[in-house]
Amino acid sequence: MPDTNDLKYSWNLSDIFKNTTEFENTKKETLNLLEKIQKFQGILCDSSDNLYKCYSLDEKALQNFEKLYAYGMLMYHSDMANQDGIKMYKEVEALSTKFSVATAFITPEITYADETKIREYIKEERFKNYRRDIKEILEKKKHVLSKEAENILANYSEIFSAPENTFDTMTNTEFKFGTLMNENGEEIELTDSTYSLYLKNKNINVRRQAFNLMYKKYSEFINTITEMYISNVKAKSTTAKLRKYNSSLESATENDDASIKVYNSLIEAVDENIETNYEFLKLKKKLLNLNEMHMYDLYVNPCEEGKDNITFEEAKEEVLKALEILGEEYINKLKEAFDNNWIDVYAKPNKMGGAYSMGVYGVHPFVLTNFVNSKRDVSTIAHELGHSMHSYYSNKTQGIMDSNYTIMVAEVASTVNEILLSNYQIKNEKDNNKKAELIYELLEMVRATFFRQAMFAEFEKIVHEKIENGETLSSEDLNSIYYKLNQKYFGEDVFIDEEIKYEWARIPHFYSDFYVYKYSTGVSAAIAIATKILNKEPGFIDRYIEMLKQGCSKKSIDLLKMVDVDLESKETYCNTIEFYKKYIDELKKCYDL
Repeated sequence: MPDTNDLKYSWNLSDIFKNTTEFENTKKETLNLLEKIQKFQGILCDSSDNLYKCYSLDEKALQNFEKLYAYGMLMYHSDMANQDGIKMYKEVEALSTKFSVATAFITPEITYADETKIREYIKEERFKNYRRDIKEILEKKKHVLSKEAENILANYSEIFSAPENTFDTMTNTEFKFGTLMNENGEEIELTDSTYSLYLKNKNINVRRQAFNLMYKKYSEFINTITEMYISNVKAKSTTAKLRKYNSSLESATENDDASIKVYNSLIEAVDENIETNYEFLKLKKKLLNLNEMHMYDLYVNPCEEGKDNITFEEAKEEVLKALEILGEEYINKLKEAFDNNWIDVYAKPNKMGGAYSMGVYGVHPFVLTNFVNSKRDVSTIAHELGHSMHSYYSNKTQGIMDSNYTIMVAEVASTVNEILLSNYQIKNEKDNNKKAELIYELLEMVRATFFRQAMFAEFEKIVHEKIENGETLSSEDLNSIYYKLNQKYFGEDVFIDEEIKYEWARIPHFYSDFYVYKYSTGVSAAIAIATKILNKEPGFIDRYIEMLKQGCSKKSIDLLKMVDVDLESKETYCNTIEFYKKYIDELKKCYDL
C-alpha cells in the first residue's frame, strides 16, 4: 500500500508561486492593474489606444488572477481544515469580486459605443488577441436593452433566481426522507447523496424502500415545487422575449454557440431510434433475471465482478497504453503530468471530494482525484487528463482571452479519453465475465449520458413551449408529461412505477434551462471522434489536436466541424445509437445470447 502522504502523489504548487511572498506580490500587482483599468471607465471607446491599453491591462490582470485563484483554491482543496488554506481561498474569492467590479464597465461601454468605430479599431493587428472577445460583444448587441432597462433587469436578477435558490435550500437542507432497513437489518437514514448508492444495492427491498421514500417526500411538496419551477420557466421566457429572442430555447442555444437545430436534431434522432434503448433494457432485465423490472432496478449492475484492487501505478500504465494512439507529444505530456506532480491522487482527511481538472494559464493544468483502487478511478483519471490536455493545448496556442473552451465542447476531449480507455480494456480483457462488466459500464455511460439527458431535454422543451404559448400547467400536467416520456424512453420491458412521475421535481439542472442537452451532444461528439481515431483515419489525430488548440477562438459548432462532427445533423446522433447497438451485440456475445 503506497504512502498517501508521499509528496510524489501530491500537487507541487510551487509551479505556480515559489512561496507565499510571491503570491502576495502578485496580488498587489493585480490590484494595481485593476486600479489602472478603472481609469478607462467613461473613455474606453474614445480612441483605439484607450481600448487597446485597457484590454492589455485586463489581459495581464487576468493572467495574474488565474494563477492567484488556482493557488488559493488548490491549497484549500488539498486540506479544507487548514487555516492558512482557508484564509488564502477567502482572499482569492474576494479578489474575484473586485476583478468583476473593476472590469464591469468594459462590456456595456463597447455595447453602447458606435459599432462602426469599434469595428475599425479592431482591424488593427495589435487587437488580434482581443478581437474575438470584442466581436462577440458586438454580435450580442442586438439582444442588449437600453441602459435603463438593463439596470432594471440587473436589479431583478436576484428575484429571478429566487425559485432556484428556494428549491436548493428546501431540497438540500429541509427535506428529510426517513429511514430504510438495509440488507443487514440496520436502520439507515436516506439522504439525497446516498440515494444513488441504494439504487445500486443488490437487495431489491433496499432499492424499493429508497425509491418509495424519495418520491413520497417529493409528492408531499409537488405543488410547491411546481410553482417554483413554473416561475423559473416564466422568468427565463420573459427575459428571452425582452432581449428580442423568439423563445427561451433560442436564447439558451445561441448563448451556447449552438442552435435550435442542434436541439431538435438530437430529440428527433433519439425518437426515431428509441427501440435500440429498449433492446438494451430488455437485455438488462434478462441479465438481472427479473420477471418484472421496475424503475428502481435500472441502476443495478448485473455484470459486476466484485471489488477491484488496482494500484495507481497500474492505473497510470493502463491510461498511457490506452491513449498512446493519440501520438508521441500527447503521451509525453501525460507522462509529465504523472511524474511531475500535476495530480493530487489519494483520498485524505479534509481533502475536497470528487475529481476535476483545472487549467492554469502560463503554468500547467492540475488534477484532483480521490483514488481508492477501483476501475472507476482509472476511468476518472483518463477523463480528467482529457480536460487537462485540452487546457494544455489551448493555453499553449491561444492568448488567455481565447483559451477557455466553452461548455459546449468542454466534455468532448475528456469523454474521448474515456471511450479510448474502455475500448483498450475491452479489447485486452481475457476474462469473459470481466469483459462483460466493462462493456456493460460503457453501455450504461451512454444510456445515462445520451438517452436519459435527451429525455430531460425533451421534457424541458415541451414545458417551455406550453408556457410560452400561454398554457397554464398544474403539477398534474407536469407529472403527466414526465410519466409519458418515461413510457416512451423505457418501453414495455420496464414497469413504469407511478412514483417516477415526480422525478422531474428533483432535477436541479432544470433551473438552468436547456443545460442537459449538452451532455447528449458532448458524448455524441466524443463517440464520433473516438471512432475515427480507432479506425485510424489518415491525418485525423492531427486535426483533432488542432481542434483542441483552438480554445474558444472559434464558435463551438465550427470547432467540431474541424473534426467532421456536425451537431446540427441527425446523423451524428444516429451514429451514437449505432455505437450503442454495437456494444449491446458485444455484451450479448459474452453470454451467448
